[in-house]
Amino acid sequence: MNEQPRAENPNWGPFGRPLFNDPSSRALSRVGVVDVGSNSVRLVVFDGAARSPAYFYNEKIMCALGEGLAETGRLSPRGRERALNAIRRFQEIARGLRLPPLIAVATAAVRDAEDGQDFCDEVLRETGLRIWIIDGDEEARLSAQGVLLGWPGAYGLVCDMGGASMELAEIDGNTVGKRMTSPLGPLKLRHIKGGRRARKAVIKDVVEDMRRQMGKQRDRLFLVGGSWRAIARIDMARRGYPLTVLHEYRMTAKSVRDTLHFIEKSDLEKLRNRAVVSAARMELVPIAIDVLHRLVRTFKPHDIAISSYGIREGLLYEQMPQELRDRDPLIEACWFAEAKDARMPGFGRKLFDFVMPLFRSAKPSRVRIIKAACLLHDVSWRAHPDYRADVCFDYATRANLGGLKHSERVFLGLALQHRYRNKRPSERFGAFYDLIDDRSGKEAEILGKAMRLGAMLWMQPDTAIGELRFQPKKKRLELVLPPEAEPLFGEVAEARLMSLAQALEAEVSVTFKT
Repeated sequence: MNEQPRAENPNWGPFGRPLFNDPSSRALSRVGVVDVGSNSVRLVVFDGAARSPAYFYNEKIMCALGEGLAETGRLSPRGRERALNAIRRFQEIARGLRLPPLIAVATAAVRDAEDGQDFCDEVLRETGLRIWIIDGDEEARLSAQGVLLGWPGAYGLVCDMGGASMELAEIDGNTVGKRMTSPLGPLKLRHIKGGRRARKAVIKDVVEDMRRQMGKQRDRLFLVGGSWRAIARIDMARRGYPLTVLHEYRMTAKSVRDTLHFIEKSDLEKLRNRAVVSAARMELVPIAIDVLHRLVRTFKPHDIAISSYGIREGLLYEQMPQELRDRDPLIEACWFAEAKDARMPGFGRKLFDFVMPLFRSAKPSRVRIIKAACLLHDVSWRAHPDYRADVCFDYATRANLGGLKHSERVFLGLALQHRYRNKRPSERFGAFYDLIDDRSGKEAEILGKAMRLGAMLWMQPDTAIGELRFQPKKKRLELVLPPEAEPLFGEVAEARLMSLAQALEAEVSVTFKT
């Protein structure tokens, strides 16, 4: 028997229930979202830190619901069948995971098709899942809110490209401003008569009209959507970029032009294998890159950033109380990881106080990375000691962490490597080190060695672990320990202190309080 839809409360939007009952909540109760797009149907199950949800489960099926919509006005029959089967599967997965009822939203193809509502009715009859159809303005707003989930206080222009539409929304601080939708989806553009020249003319006219309506948008351009992520993968392959995390990947106007020419000259089948792009997505890339090139030429953003967060994350952000939105997603995610995986949860805060005298002049942007490192310093302890340092680097550079630039990922990874390994970290990560400058690399080494020393001074939660005093101009480092910590300062701790002093190029002394 098909399950019956729950009774929704419109005050809580599509979820029909509050996701954050307590504004001070730190953990998110598991929640599943189905995104019925023009090109793909995806299930994402969120879990983890409330302010920085992680992807507990993530599955995408390329259904191409919007294929042929421009000619027929109707959803693709084959796409409907595949989407219905996908949703049946997702419902079974949700039951297996014992999730609360899934929430499903549909975008351009379903809202534009004359049989869109009929499809939603069929899904409800066959699976018990109610699909909420959102209009273009709402799609733009939710995508922008998804970006804000990962970039608190961000400003610029959010561009969300789906299969059958493209939305723009401006963000400034924590506010979503002007927004609009357009038919610039690759599934629609691919069927324009007259080939690429005619298609580029249509793209130019639409983008210039959007520019007139949106006004000047010379700040950052945030790109949301699968086609943009595919282009980013190709840009990475062209550059030989070592870090394949897409979120926060940056491009310039020049790199967009270079990648456009790179795609034009490449064998698309070979290119998609090299960049690890699906065949269905690769078919749309030549169209999407023409749209991106025109966007960049018209709006002239100062830089371009890929966002892995969009509508699904925007739905969560919608329900967050302001107290929760104001928290730092990076620190919240690290706090959650420490509470879940560290041997002594809560020690990261003490460790932060211990190492900070070495970084008195650090900017706030650096201080938050130091804090993140201290929270994560012990979460990989279960790894084999021979590989623990490399596991730490992998974790920092590949984990689902929002609010973290690629250079900051490498800094964090390098610091955590030095936390577990005194000597120069593994050269197999050498290409990553090029993403930070020498000064940052040295700071990461100092941080890692300071954490390595502090980890020797574990005490009871209510006991001080000691104090570092550093005079950078005089190059003097002093370790001050309370009497109860004296037994902890053995040969290994002394060796770690000397290694830290060497990294600081400082003279060192040890004082025991009486």
